[in-house]
Amino acid sequence: MGKKECIAMLLAGGQGSRLGVLTKNVAKPAVSFGGKYRIIDFALSNCANSGINTVGVLTQYRPYLLHSYLGTGGAWNLDETDGGGVAILPPYATQTGGAWYAGTADAVTQNIGFIETHDPDYVLILSGDQLYSMDYQKMLESHKRHNADLTVAVMPVPWEEASRFGIITQDEDERIVKFTEKPDKPDSNLASMGIYIFSTKLLVETLKEDAIDQQSEHDFGNDIIPKLLADGKRLYTYEYNGFWRDVGTISSYHETSMDLLGSNPDFDLYATDDAPIMSNAGTKPPAYIGPNGEIDDCLVGNGSSIYGRATHSIISTSAYIGERAVVEDSVLLPGAVVKDGAHIVRAILGERSVIEEDVVLGSVDETKDTVVIGNDVVVGKGEE
Repeated sequence: MGKKECIAMLLAGGQGSRLGVLTKNVAKPAVSFGGKYRIIDFALSNCANSGINTVGVLTQYRPYLLHSYLGTGGAWNLDETDGGGVAILPPYATQTGGAWYAGTADAVTQNIGFIETHDPDYVLILSGDQLYSMDYQKMLESHKRHNADLTVAVMPVPWEEASRFGIITQDEDERIVKFTEKPDKPDSNLASMGIYIFSTKLLVETLKEDAIDQQSEHDFGNDIIPKLLADGKRLYTYEYNGFWRDVGTISSYHETSMDLLGSNPDFDLYATDDAPIMSNAGTKPPAYIGPNGEIDDCLVGNGSSIYGRATHSIISTSAYIGERAVVEDSVLLPGAVVKDGAHIVRAILGERSVIEEDVVLGSVDETKDTVVIGNDVVVGKGEE
């Protein structure tokens, strides 16, 4: 096994409870997004495109679909050549007992052995539930240039939204001088993206100290970063200015899905030739548009069949829209079925869900909540 300069630890155990029925049976990183992807595809593709081919995926909540989906990482060119690949790292029992990860830092602490086995110079900490395209090598170059102990990816956010984030204040040399988790009165609009590069020795030492601190919440934002700042360690920022979203709520999931559409989308899935977003969606035949089928401003996944009309919507892999059916401003997850004559507006249909004939679901009224149907749910007339 060759020594790795940098490996990634990908936090993918989140429940994503604010996504409601979409995460009832699957972890948030495994939720379908963008027609043929799952949310975790974006971080995995970033790793592959950045030349980081050893990735530990830390799973926890409802991990079964995620485990089968990941395999060994071949779908993202993260194969096992020279010791690379994807390793699934769930919580496990020890002689002192076993429990779910207590926090983001604890998740990595429980897997220090994986880090030490690979003996990298640097460790990249990522979240598996964010949508963005980033070259981590540029962040690593910045880390080395500053001779940093820790580099935190940041991006400017609107001042009125800054209190929702961990906010960083830096000096003229990009060195972090203050970190405040969700401040009431922020003195900066640089938000932490929850993406970190640590020098390995410091990371391991800090995590081991944190593990025995009974006052700690064992979280990178709440505990690790403040402690390193207080200890005078060299903490720096790496500023990112591209598209980045955490689709943590139904409204943000729907809004971000709609942002994929149009002639000049905020997040252009077709403008990534040099850094493609890859997935393990499997081989499907091309989408079929029936003789009376119509599509306008849609992303349509392979294996889909459209006999009715779809406008401004995401039609995922193997979805079906029947004759006379209308789908507008909606997201159909893989295998969703809209039968003949149904009318769907501003809705998210879960995987393999079925909308029976002539059902009307949703509303054009944007003051009303987006309608969400869970996986494998059947909606008949009078049930909407």
